[in-house]
Formats: sequence, structure tokens, C-alpha cells
Amino acid sequence: MELAVFNIKGEDTGRKVTLSDAIFGLEPNEHVMYLDVKQYLANQRQGTHKSKQRNEVHGTTKKLKKQKGTGGARAGSMKSPVFIGGGRVFGPEPRDYGFKLNKKTKRLARLSALSTLAQDGKIALVENISLSAPKTKDFLSILSGLKLNNGKKTLLVTGEIDKNVVLSARNIQRVSVATPVALNTHDLLNTDTLLLSEDGLKSLEQLYSTAE
Repeated sequence: MELAVFNIKGEDTGRKVTLSDAIFGLEPNEHVMYLDVKQYLANQRQGTHKSKQRNEVHGTTKKLKKQKGTGGARAGSMKSPVFIGGGRVFGPEPRDYGFKLNKKTKRLARLSALSTLAQDGKIALVENISLSAPKTKDFLSILSGLKLNNGKKTLLVTGEIDKNVVLSARNIQRVSVATPVALNTHDLLNTDTLLLSEDGLKSLEQLYSTAE
């Protein structure tokens, strides 16, 4: 698959780059993508939910009434779950929702996500983006030139972290910046356009060509 290279003004440079079939030409595996996204979302959960059991709520443990002869059910402590203010039965406890996923599975999931974007025509290639100072206005003009200021989600992948680019893009809704190492399947599948800089594409290919 070939992609035309655009400059930051949105003009076609006349150059084309061939994407690696080993990264962008795979048959997407939907199940491993599902597993990787599931793990990512599970890791975002704090797991701090907690309710008090009957031994943790405040209240007396004195028996409320005599055992027999009242015509009602037997009742013990006010901490019993059957009373308002009592403990909760089998309530939530703090826990870690994370689970293990093999490295090869995660790698296949990300390659499948990249291949899915390539097949759907959601990848664009631009010359390296550099800003002399962090200015949102300048970054917006780049997006405008590339016709990506349409309110849809854009994920820019650069070769390395450029502080000015990151600061310029962070106040723009639906726009995010990442390096190849920081990419995950969730973010790849959750974007409308994957905007690769030339250095970003080179780093991406190097990363997955050396990975096991």
C-alpha cells in the first residue's frame, strides 16, 4: 500500500511511501484486538469501591427484642443487613481488575489495529512537524491544511516526544499525540484518522521489525 506524503500546509509533495505489509497488511484478528482493548479498559478501573459489612457499620450489638413471643421474626443486632443502616451482604470490595495478556498477543492486536486502519483508508502521512513554540493556533493551521479540523478524532504519531507539539495539541478536542512506543489498540481503534509523521512511520516500522 502506498501513501502520498503531504507537507504541513496540506500540499502533496509528490513523494510516495510504501507501507510495510508486515505491519499494515495483516489480516486483522478481531479477537486479540478485543482482548487488548478489554485489558486496557480494565487497567483504567480504580477498583476502590467498598461497602461496609455488618462488622464495620456503627451501631449497638445488643439484642433488639426477646427471642420468642413477639409474633415477629427473630432479630439480633441492629447491624444485621435486614435493617436500615445495617451492613451490606456480599458488598463490593477493593480489587484489581487487571489481567495478564501475553506480549505476542498484544503485539498482534496492535498490528491488527494498524492493518484495520490501513484497510479503511484512515491513515495519512505528513512531513515531520516541528513548532518553534507551543502555539495551539499554529497546530490548528496545520490540521486545517491537512483538512483534519472537521471535529473528528485525530491521532498524531511522531518519532519522538516534541514538547512544543504536545503542548500545542493538548487543548484541542479529539486530537492526541503519541509516539509508537505509547500506542495501544484502544487508541488506534478509537481514532478517525491516524496521522503519521515520516519519523513516526520510521520509528513504528523499526519498533515492530525488532519486536519478537
